[in-house]
Amino acid sequence: MKRIEEISARRKEILKEMGRIKSLKRGTLTEQYLKVRHLGKKEPVLRGPYYVLSRHEEGRTVSRRVSLKELAEVRAELSAGKRFRELCREYEELTEELGLLFGVEAEDGEEKKRRRRF
Repeated sequence: MKRIEEISARRKEILKEMGRIKSLKRGTLTEQYLKVRHLGKKEPVLRGPYYVLSRHEEGRTVSRRVSLKELAEVRAELSAGKRFRELCREYEELTEELGLLFGVEAEDGEEKKRRRRF
């Protein structure tokens, strides 16, 4: 019974933390460098970094450049997205454990109903 209460309390905390996330982004942020040839030089020069935000949507990769002005905000939103996914996974695991514990309690207290399999 104590474990059930602990799980329920943690699930409430997770939902509160999720509610505090105001903005998030999915995807990855990469640095891109371009090779540029200068007149009179044999070797190309690297220009950059240019920052690119990429993610998958409907089976395709969608990318856009991120300006230096919005770089810090995009990084923070990507971090919030990662945290949100971690919280979802934890909530899912706790809910699964909660279901198992309720099943154990039912077996201890009374006979479980049997389902027919088709």
